[in-house]
Amino acid sequence: MPDAPAPAYRRVLLKLSGEALMGPEGYGISPEVLGQVADEVAEVSRLGVELGIVIGGGNIFRGVSSSARGMDRASADYVGMLATVMNAVALQDALDKRGVQTRVLSAIEVRELAELYIRRRALRHLEKGRVVIFAAGTGNPFFTTDTAAALRAAEIHAEVVLKATKVDGIYDRDPAKHEGAVRYDRVSYMECLQKDLKVMDMTAFALCREHNLPIIVFDLGRAGNIRRVICGENIGTTVRD
Repeated sequence: MPDAPAPAYRRVLLKLSGEALMGPEGYGISPEVLGQVADEVAEVSRLGVELGIVIGGGNIFRGVSSSARGMDRASADYVGMLATVMNAVALQDALDKRGVQTRVLSAIEVRELAELYIRRRALRHLEKGRVVIFAAGTGNPFFTTDTAAALRAAEIHAEVVLKATKVDGIYDRDPAKHEGAVRYDRVSYMECLQKDLKVMDMTAFALCREHNLPIIVFDLGRAGNIRRVICGENIGTTVRD
């Protein structure tokens, strides 16, 4: 049998959308999707890749939409941060059952569930081969988990930001609304700005551009895609200069 492909990256930041964890349920965490993600993360970790993960909380709580219904935006965002902690603990449990050493580092203090985020502590865990799950966003309201992913990626000196979503890349138009939407294989930061492509929110995008962090957007729903993208297969859409 041919040898398995070697990883193309030594250290990566994987951004998982909360919505992607729902599967067909429409709410909460799908055990099947969680298991699939845990299997793939375990496989990648055993390849020697140092892996940091940021998970959104949209499968449990949508801060912005709830804010529109009358909740104070800051309060809604804090509740959303707690939702990301729930997702992080669920993923940690799934990884533990697969023999993967995992640490949850939270930007807000939840001592019974997670360690408080300290950059040097995160780096040390990564160097020891532990998967590090970053919870509670940046710890501040008004910032998305996309921004948290870009920030943590810059802080841990990740080589790439992998954005796992429910679509298979970046399109010129919303593929759910436009049948003729065209997917890009590769696009530059400037093209994203000029064409107003919705890759990440502008704060997150600016951070990635400033630190010359490539972004790869790919479909989480296809089994094996996390390994494929980390091993350098040309899937999804890559954003870089």
